Amino acid sequence: MTTSKKIRIGTRASALARWQAEWVAAELKSRAGVEVELVPISTAGDRQQQGPIGSIGTQGVFTKEIQKALLDDRVDVAVHSLKDLPTDQVEGLMLGAVPPRESPGDALVCREKQTLDDLPVGAVVGTGSPRRRAQLLNLRPDLSVKDVRGNVDTRLRKLDDGEYDALVLAKAGLVRLELDDRISYVLASEQFLSAIGQGALGIEIREGDAETLEAVAHLNDSATFAAVAAERALLAHLRGGCLAPVAALAEPNDDGTLHLRAVVLSNDGSQRLDASQTAPTEDAVQLGREVAEALLAQGAAKLIAAARDAG
Repeated sequence: MTTSKKIRIGTRASALARWQAEWVAAELKSRAGVEVELVPISTAGDRQQQGPIGSIGTQGVFTKEIQKALLDDRVDVAVHSLKDLPTDQVEGLMLGAVPPRESPGDALVCREKQTLDDLPVGAVVGTGSPRRRAQLLNLRPDLSVKDVRGNVDTRLRKLDDGEYDALVLAKAGLVRLELDDRISYVLASEQFLSAIGQGALGIEIREGDAETLEAVAHLNDSATFAAVAAERALLAHLRGGCLAPVAALAEPNDDGTLHLRAVVLSNDGSQRLDASQTAPTEDAVQLGREVAEALLAQGAAKLIAAARDAG
């Protein structure tokens, strides 16, 4: 079956979201031979740029409006940064494809090239992520970690204006925006794990839309799909939500297995729980649940509840 309909792609209006949507549009044109149209949609996370993200709500601040447009048949495809997509599936929607993942890691951005160890005591580091905050304080409790909001350009401008000594941003976003020259230091995953799904795009569609599913299937990467399925299953089993200090990274091995590492921290970084496990790729979801159980056995639920209460 080949679709002849124009596929409408819903996207946030930020530069990074536009890049992601335009990349998906170009791939659908070249690989599936379909006509596409971009439909900009404003989200709560875009409209409210002040204060912590958690003050807007705990779930879907960058996705709900686009998902509503999908359910209302105003768009056919929603392109998300997968780390922003809540693990609770919306009835009537499905994850149709996950393209190959860009680097999942985080990067330190400073006005001068510095590593995390180079930052002076009391240096002000900006991040809007409880996960990044907790891991920064776990490694460097002497730092002053402060909230920062806005798109990538806005955050970089605040850094350049001296409001912060450093920022922690997703490496993938900087690469996609051709701002990788701003990267001072890439934080190693052995010490600083990624957000669930970071670096990957989630292409969401309506259930039962066979034409659109066939088109987006051309963009799917099975290894990436399995990796993020393990990470998202872990987060769902922990009932952590996207704002909890939970991090994980699943990496495919050459022997057809998947290795999943995960961490849960206290908000202040003083407590850190680690777990990891390897399983066949086809058991990705079960792998995520089993690593979550290992974290829960160490007391992860208490740390997540405390972080939620503090937020």
